[in-house]
Amino acid sequence: MDGRACLAVIHRAFEAKTEYRRTVSPQANRGCAWPGVENFPFPGIMGQETEQEKTKMKNLSASPRPKKAIVLSSSMIYNGPVFGIRRDEIIEPSGVRAVREMITHPGSVVVLPVLPDGRIVLIRQYRYAAKQFLWELVAGRIDAGENPHKAAARELIEETGYRAKRFRIFLDVFPTPGFLEERMFLLLAEGLTAGEARPEEDEKIFSRAYNRKQLEEMIGGGKLRDAKSVAGILYYFRFLAPQSRLKKL
Repeated sequence: MDGRACLAVIHRAFEAKTEYRRTVSPQANRGCAWPGVENFPFPGIMGQETEQEKTKMKNLSASPRPKKAIVLSSSMIYNGPVFGIRRDEIIEPSGVRAVREMITHPGSVVVLPVLPDGRIVLIRQYRYAAKQFLWELVAGRIDAGENPHKAAARELIEETGYRAKRFRIFLDVFPTPGFLEERMFLLLAEGLTAGEARPEEDEKIFSRAYNRKQLEEMIGGGKLRDAKSVAGILYYFRFLAPQSRLKKL
């Protein structure tokens, strides 16, 4: 093969490679093994987004959406001393229209009491819904006229007898946002002094203090199964507990 013939072959090969790269889909070079794929618009990938789609996406991003749901109708199904049940017909900020049945709740507090030696006070009581005794952090509803700090001080005295000099909110969460309106505040209680517990008439509570190793074993071994307590304790050890104290424990 002379020089001219060789250059011609190289030129044809280059043109074929370039043409292959221009093809929208590799399947189009193999007889369209997947019918229609070569013409399917893959936005952001194949560069085939239509002007109509671009306009639609631009309008969606530019349109302000309401931050809260629009309530079309609302009715109370049950209103008890502990919680209520309400049925709402709504339009959500996403545009979804639906009927939601919600459990109303005034909010609650969870108290993580830390003794001077670093141990954490837990309580044990029978929980009928769980059909068993559970170890937990101190917790309870926020009564009318209370803020989280006042509710935490009251619950701590009622369930353990301890008084705390300092309360600090370290978590603000929604435990079951799918159907429960409860907002839960987790508070760190420090500067504790012992006293006499004042449980309510329908409560029988036992309290005990545990160190970090014991608590981690309880969580890992399934002995501590209350979700709010597991979350609060692990968060405390991970983000709040003094490192010098953790080494001693």
